[in-house]
Amino acid sequence: MRVKSIVAFLQFFIYGLPLLCSDKKLTATMKIKLGLTMWCLAMLWNCTAQPTGEITQAKWLIGTWENKTSRGSIYEDWREQSNSEWVGMSFILQEKDTVVFETIRLIQEEKGLFYIPIVKDQNNSLPVRFGLKSISESQVLFENLQHDFPQFISYTQIHADSLVAEISGFKNGKEQKQIFPMSRMK
Repeated sequence: MRVKSIVAFLQFFIYGLPLLCSDKKLTATMKIKLGLTMWCLAMLWNCTAQPTGEITQAKWLIGTWENKTSRGSIYEDWREQSNSEWVGMSFILQEKDTVVFETIRLIQEEKGLFYIPIVKDQNNSLPVRFGLKSISESQVLFENLQHDFPQFISYTQIHADSLVAEISGFKNGKEQKQIFPMSRMK
C-alpha cells in the first residue's frame, strides 16, 4: 500500500508537475517553490501515515506485559517504531538492573508480516525470521519450519489486559511447547 502511494506521488512529479509548470505564467522561482511544496507535503504525509497491513490487527500487543513465575517476573515490552515496524524486548529485573535477553522486530513488508527475534546466546545472536502464518483480531501466529526450536511463535489475546505467548515445535524429534501467560502492566 505504501509503495503504491509513493509510486503515485512519483508519477505526479514525473507527469503531472511538468504539465502544471508548463503554464507560461509561472516563473522559474514559482515552479521551484511549487515542487518543493509538493515534496514537503509528501514527506509530511509519510511521517503521519497510520500503520497498514496485518500489523494493525495486532495493535493489542502494544504495551508492557508481565509473566509471573516462581523465579520472578519476566517482562515483554512492545512499542511502535514506525507505521510498519514495532520493536519489542523481553527482560528481567535483577535488583536495580534491567537484563534484556531478547529483542524483537515486528515488521510489515510488502511480502507480509515478519517476527524477527534476536535471543541472547542463541543462533550466534543473529536474527531469526518468522513469517506470518495466520492472524485474527485476537491471535497472531508466526512460523519458521527451518529453525531448530521453536518453529512456531504465537500470541493470543485473552482479554484487553491478558495474553498468552507460546513457542512450540519439534526439538530432538519430540514435540514441545512453552506457554507464557502475561498480564498487561498498569
